[in-house]
Amino acid sequence: MNTKTILNIKTDKELKKSAQETAKELGIPLTTAINSFLKQFVRDKEIIISASFKPSKYLLEIIDETEKDKKEGKISGPFNNTDDLMKHLNS
Repeated sequence: MNTKTILNIKTDKELKKSAQETAKELGIPLTTAINSFLKQFVRDKEIIISASFKPSKYLLEIIDETEKDKKEGKISGPFNNTDDLMKHLNS
């Protein structure tokens, strides 16, 4: 007896394409990823949304610039308390 069924959903074309590409990169069919999500959803009765953070090129440039400024002594602090910070700001 075949216990499989078809699930039709509507989604953005670009999202579908991106999801297919991501699944391919991971070496699994998109169906496997969707079924895994549905099994977890039923089992846990919750939706977990996870995002990995990848800093943009611009942010990486700002971080590098800040680290350079820190090495060159252009950055004040850290301050141990607000009194020290206020003394620095008022000087």
